[in-house]
Amino acid sequence: MIGEGEGPGEIGRPPAGCAVDASLEGIALAAAQPLRQVPIGAAAGERESQHGIGREVIIEARGNADRARGQIMTADHGEIARGVIAAAIGADPRRPATLADQVPDPVANGFVASLARPGGNTTGFTTYDYAASAKWVELLKEIAPGVTRAAVLRDPTIASGIGQLGAVLAVAPSLGIESSPIGVRDAGEIERTVTAFAREPNGGLIVLASPLSIVQRELIITLAAQHRLPAVYGLRFFVIDGGLISYGPDSVEPYRRAAGYVDRILKGQKPADLPVQAPTKYQLVINLKTAKALGLDVPPMLLARADEVIE
Repeated sequence: MIGEGEGPGEIGRPPAGCAVDASLEGIALAAAQPLRQVPIGAAAGERESQHGIGREVIIEARGNADRARGQIMTADHGEIARGVIAAAIGADPRRPATLADQVPDPVANGFVASLARPGGNTTGFTTYDYAASAKWVELLKEIAPGVTRAAVLRDPTIASGIGQLGAVLAVAPSLGIESSPIGVRDAGEIERTVTAFAREPNGGLIVLASPLSIVQRELIITLAAQHRLPAVYGLRFFVIDGGLISYGPDSVEPYRRAAGYVDRILKGQKPADLPVQAPTKYQLVINLKTAKALGLDVPPMLLARADEVIE
């Protein structure tokens, strides 16, 4: 989320000793680029601004990570007295002017009063429109028509899993799919539950977006291939790494848009007056090599809709 502080800060590479998953780090570094480029506003399609990087604006990376949980936390912002704190995954609503990206439900998490009128010191961009999660079930059935059972892998400790799961469960029966929510908290639980689910035929996987699933994606993709389970994911890099199909928001786009909010806050606007925004750009990505390995013939109409096809 984005918020307003009292001093300059810098956004860039995470500090030494910060154990950050490579994909999360890549997203964070991409986030810094619109802020490093002058004018900032142009990166977000807004009126040009002439903040001098290193003069009026300093960009600094702060944070630490817990690799086991796949979480990135903001840390040690006490000396930032005037400026904007841009936090990935979460934010501290007690500090002035915070922008949080990668927050699935800022209302449920207590960051803002409402999406339209955030109130307080925090605004930003959500990672998902929960209605889009229903698309995962539709895509699973479209790419693998024989699937009648779906294991829905989720991290029960995060609020976003509830909204995503509700959307999946609501649409699955109409597509002839019996969905089985499976809560997993670590690699061991993922391996045990997927292996047990795969003992029965006609199964598939729906992997809900979470920091845990990102960190453990290699294991999940390997298990799906090993047990010949068609699997749908919420982020493009799952498919780049060998997953079958993904549908979800562009991971970098919210940060590009965040540059515009940072610009506006630095010019005096209050986070309370800037609405929290949902993603506007979604990507459908298909891995034909994985489909072939699973014995799936991808429908031509589905291929035609794909934003990216990996061969």
